[in-house]
Order: sequence, then structure tokens, then C-alpha cells
Amino acid sequence: MKVKYNLIHEEKNTQARLGKIETNYGTYDTPMFMPVGTQATVKTLSPEELKDVNSGIILSNTYHLWLRPGENVVDHAGGLHKFMNWDGPILTDSGGYQVFSLAKPKDITEEGVYFKNHLNGDRLFLTPEKSIEIQNKLDSDIAMSFDECPPASADHQYMKESVERTLRWAARGKAVHNNERQSLFGIIQGGPYEDLRKFSAIETVKLDFDGYSIGGVANDDESKDDMYKAIEYSVPYIPKDKTRYLMGVGEPIDIIEGVIRGIDIFDCVLPTRLARHGHAFTHSGKINLKNAKYKEDFSPIDDECDCYACKHYTKAYIKHLINSEETFGARLLSIHNIRFLIKMTEDIREAIKNDELLEYRKKFVKEYYHEDI
Repeated sequence: MKVKYNLIHEEKNTQARLGKIETNYGTYDTPMFMPVGTQATVKTLSPEELKDVNSGIILSNTYHLWLRPGENVVDHAGGLHKFMNWDGPILTDSGGYQVFSLAKPKDITEEGVYFKNHLNGDRLFLTPEKSIEIQNKLDSDIAMSFDECPPASADHQYMKESVERTLRWAARGKAVHNNERQSLFGIIQGGPYEDLRKFSAIETVKLDFDGYSIGGVANDDESKDDMYKAIEYSVPYIPKDKTRYLMGVGEPIDIIEGVIRGIDIFDCVLPTRLARHGHAFTHSGKINLKNAKYKEDFSPIDDECDCYACKHYTKAYIKHLINSEETFGARLLSIHNIRFLIKMTEDIREAIKNDELLEYRKKFVKEYYHEDI
């Protein structure tokens, strides 16, 4: 079935919305944070652990699964859900971010994009049609249109040409999409330019996708102000009965600010990446467990957290694991960091329900960032 979005409540002081997203694998509350499982696994975690932290939709990466094990292997396994033993909804990206991270401008053509395989150096060519074909075989619940994600520093003329090309690619991808169980989302681009975001949003919506995402906001050279403006420039043109997805965003304040501006779902590799380097989200700010002060700290990572790691282990023990390069340390911190962001979205939903989201933001920023707003 196609994903359906049901609007439950609009917060009276902001653009925030409480909703439910219906999928092939159940109905989930939004706003929602989605853990990223690039290679058909959320790094170091089992599906059971993901369920335990109350994960809903998770992500996998089309480009990486195309390279290995290959979309045909996943198809022969019965699709991505059976292959990775995940009985919840899955969203697959399109490979578009790899246009930004791996391809050079000269490699981007009207027909598609040339890549150098980062594993063996082979020359690859990815088109909108090929991206959709791969995602059809992966059999995810939500597929993403193939897009170009230019750097935020691109000038207006280049960004205009890129947006127009992404729209043509979106139409081509939609024309060949043929998995009736799979929803297809369109991607709005346009960088920091208001006129291009508006144009991209209006024209993408005309193509009538099952949901819409705002892309190009997690680039390394983009400021938070540009990110927030990109959301503000795009959201007014997205139908209220469709899911709004902000791609690649996982910093706590950015999730809150995104929700305030009307976003429903978020994803990011940040919680697991931070965990592998010994960092943890806590209600009083981000901490680095490699620091000497935690050597004999026998308290949980976060006294307010209900995750498995916080219930059973101490900062001192996890510090020991991280310093000893034991994988269990990264696992425990990954469990905690993902649960932290999911719990945060649960609290955000409660605040929206009570029309108290601005008060929630003020309290969160005071405790986490030690700042007044």
C-alpha cells in the first residue's frame, strides 16, 4: 500500500504538526526520528535492539546496496525486510547524495551521473531509471527520487540548472516506478535561494508524489540559518496531507527547529557515528566518554534515559570499552544515542499536543546547550 499521512493536530504557536504515517508495517506517530542502516544494518545494532528503543521507519542506502550485495541478491532473498530481518517500514535513499559526495561536476550529465566505485575503482553510471529499478527490487516501503544535491555554495545559475535537471529526473523516475507496495517521494532542492526553493517545491508537487522531502540541507558548507530558511521557503507549498521529510538532519536543535517549521520525519547517521567515537547525547549536553573524568564515574550515561545501556551500565565501564576499542562500547552508546533522539521526538509530540512546543524548546536549549533563548 502507499504511505498515507494523517494530520492529527497543528500546534497553535508554530507550524508544528502531530500526525500519523500509515505504512505496510503499521502506523507510526510523527514527528519521528529514523535511524540509518546504510548497508541493510544500523551499525552494531540488531533489529531487536532497534525495536527496544522504539524505532519506526529505518533507512538503507541504494548506492551501497547496489554495489554489494547487489539489488538482485536482495530481490532473490525476498526483499530488504526479509534480507535484514526487519519487520518495520524501510525508506531507501536514491543515491543522490553520492552525486554530492563522490561525483565531480563534469560527471553529472542530463542522462545520469558517472561514479568511481569507492570499493574497487570501477566506473559506474547511475540514472534516475536505474535508481528506481534498484529501489523497486530492494522493495523498501518508501523510495526516493534520484536528485542532484549541489553544495550550498553553488551560485544561483548553477542551482537553477540543477533544480530543473532534478525535476526532469524526478519525472523520469516516476514514469518507470512499478512497485505497487512502494511509495515514491519527491525531493525539493534549491539551496539557500527562496525563488528556487519555491519553484522546486511547486513543480515537484505538480508531479504528485506520495510524500515530499527537503534536500540539500545537510551539506558541510551550509549554515543553520540557511537550513532553517530552506525549510521555511519549501514547506508552504507541500500539501498538508503528505509527509514532509527533512533529509540527513540529526542534531537535536535542528530536529526541534525543523518540527517548529512543519517537518514530520528526520534521519541522520549522527547518533551511531558519535557513538563509535565515544560521544553521547545527554539531557545536559553532549559528552565525550574518553575524557579522564569518567574513569570512576559509576553513574549511567544519562539519569533521565530509559534505554538498555543506561539501565545496566555505567560511564566508567563504557569509557573502558571505548578506550579498549571493544565493539560493545560503540553498541551501548549507539543504543543510547538513538533512543535519546527517539525519546526527544516522543517528548516533542507531547509538547505539540499541549501547544507547548516553544516552551519545550526553551527548556531543552537551556539544559542541553546551556543557553537562553
